[in-house]
Amino acid sequence: MGTYLITGATGGIGAAVARLLRERGHDLILTGRSASRLDELAKELRTGAHAATQLINTTDPAGPASTRSIRTIPLDLSEPRRIEAALALDGLPTRLDGLIHAAGVVHLSPVANLEADEWIAHLSVNLVSAAEMTRLLLPALRTAKGHVVFVNSTAGLRANPEWSAYAASKFGLRALADSLRYEERSLRVTTVYPGRTATEMQRTVRAQEGHPYAEDDFAAPTTVARVLVGALETPRDAVISDVTVRPH
Repeated sequence: MGTYLITGATGGIGAAVARLLRERGHDLILTGRSASRLDELAKELRTGAHAATQLINTTDPAGPASTRSIRTIPLDLSEPRRIEAALALDGLPTRLDGLIHAAGVVHLSPVANLEADEWIAHLSVNLVSAAEMTRLLLPALRTAKGHVVFVNSTAGLRANPEWSAYAASKFGLRALADSLRYEERSLRVTTVYPGRTATEMQRTVRAQEGHPYAEDDFAAPTTVARVLVGALETPRDAVISDVTVRPH
């Protein structure tokens, strides 16, 4: 069993990934803006551990799922310069098997109406904080020969009208992943490009677009999470470097 840190852990995809990894008996470090929502998620995962324990061989030296740890770290990714202090206060892990970047913000607007603060907000949360988190956690990732997963977006492959700030941040995230892959040869690096997914972020996007939100129109967060965890569980003789998940 391993240790995985998830940013945006209380979001739709982040929480779905946390649940799958917990079912498999891994240690989790959950980060997000809201301390109360993080605590709620951690309580849910600890309560649900008993069912998962029945599926795990208790002779495993890693121990049953109920003994695995869950830590929470409130982080405001809109202020990347404060991440180092926040992580240091909690104690940086010395070994990290995986880092999953699942946090993100989006606000739709034409270029003509986007002011500097909105560009900075998108880039800070969606790109700069991911780069800073990765930098700070590289020693622990190297020790474990770990795996970094960037939850990108199909907007990171093509920018549509009114998506410029979000898409630019996701194009940058793609560049970060590509560079990291070649610089850190001992690590595995995966970028997941979800299309429209049934999350609260999608509900907000639909409202901004002036359209109703219907959950069944989009891919489920659990579906994206299964793809992501599948990449993590791919045998070490291969790596899933890029994968796109679109609603059918």
